[in-house]
Amino acid sequence: MIVGVGLDLCLISRMERALLRSDGRFATRVFTEAERRYCDGKASPSQHYAARFAAKEAILKALHVPDGLSWHELEIVQGSHGGPAIALHGAAQQAADRLGVRRLHVSLTHQGDSASAVVIAER
Repeated sequence: MIVGVGLDLCLISRMERALLRSDGRFATRVFTEAERRYCDGKASPSQHYAARFAAKEAILKALHVPDGLSWHELEIVQGSHGGPAIALHGAAQQAADRLGVRRLHVSLTHQGDSASAVVIAER
């Protein structure tokens, strides 16, 4: 049973400006060390950061935007199948538990100046 769906879009150019303007502070505040390592290892880091940011926003929507979450509690990791997966920590995991979420599905895409993500929360 689906208990939540989240969809978000992030402009890659906007992400690139945020990353450059903040001299790394934005990336450190929003993304985990593993996420930063993954994105920085790509030919176009800003498109991967944008997709992960969209995913984090989509997770919030799928979990009905619980209060008190930290960006680092919502992590996009590499799944066992090689594609993206979601790891929740702390208050984010507690929010998912309250909704009875047993599985989160995520899909990321980027094209042109847009990156988007959809998240489905399943009970």
